[in-house]
Amino acid sequence: MSGILYLVAIPIGNEEDITLRALSVLKSADIVLCEERSEGARLLRHYGIEKQIETLNEHNESASAGIMVDVLKKGKSISLISDAGTPVFSDPGRVLVEKAIQQNIKIVPVPGASSLLPALIVSGFPIKEFVFAGFLSPKRERRLTELRNLKKEQRTIVLMDTPYRLVQLLRDMADVFGETRRVCVAFNLTMPSEEIYHSTPLKLYQQFLKVEKKGEFVIVLEGK
Repeated sequence: MSGILYLVAIPIGNEEDITLRALSVLKSADIVLCEERSEGARLLRHYGIEKQIETLNEHNESASAGIMVDVLKKGKSISLISDAGTPVFSDPGRVLVEKAIQQNIKIVPVPGASSLLPALIVSGFPIKEFVFAGFLSPKRERRLTELRNLKKEQRTIVLMDTPYRLVQLLRDMADVFGETRRVCVAFNLTMPSEEIYHSTPLKLYQQFLKVEKKGEFVIVLEGK
C-alpha cells in the first residue's frame, strides 16, 4: 500500500501561524521534503521536530520527484513544505503532485498560511473575482507587455515578485497605469514589520525610490 503525500502549509513569517494539524503531520511523516535543507532544518528545529530531510527545488525537481514517488510507493509518507507559506503555489512541487496522481498515490493538502488572501482582503478592492498574475517577467520589455495585457482586465489583479524588484515593478506599473488605478502593496505580512500601503503605482514608485523598502511583498491592483 502506498504512503501519503502531504502538502503542508507553513508560516509566511510569523511562526505562531503554524496549525496544530500541520505540526501533527510533520511529526508523523517519514520524510520532510523542502526547498532548501537549511530552511527546512531551521523550521523543524524551531518546533522541536526531528525528521529525515530531503530537498525538492527548481534545480532538482524532476529527479527528486521521481525518487520521492518510489519512496511513496514503498509505503512511506512524505510532507512537502516550501520555504514559506503553501507549497506548490508559486513554488516547486507540481511535478511531484502530477507523478503522484499518475501513480494513484493519495495526496492530502494541509492548509494554512498564505500571503495571497491576506493581501486581497486588506486591499479594499472587489474580490468576488480576481486574477492571480503571479510573477511577471524579470525582463523589462516583456514585463511592460504583460502589464499592458492586464490593462483591460476588470477583475482585481494580484502580482508577486522578488523583494529586490519592487521599485522596478512599480516603475513599470506607473508607466502603464499612471494615476488611473489604485494599488495596495502588502509588506512582510504577519510579521512585526508588516506594512500596508494604499495609493497609486506612480506615487508609491516615487515614495519607494526615496526610501528603499526591503522584504517580501504582494501587490494588489485595482481592475479596470
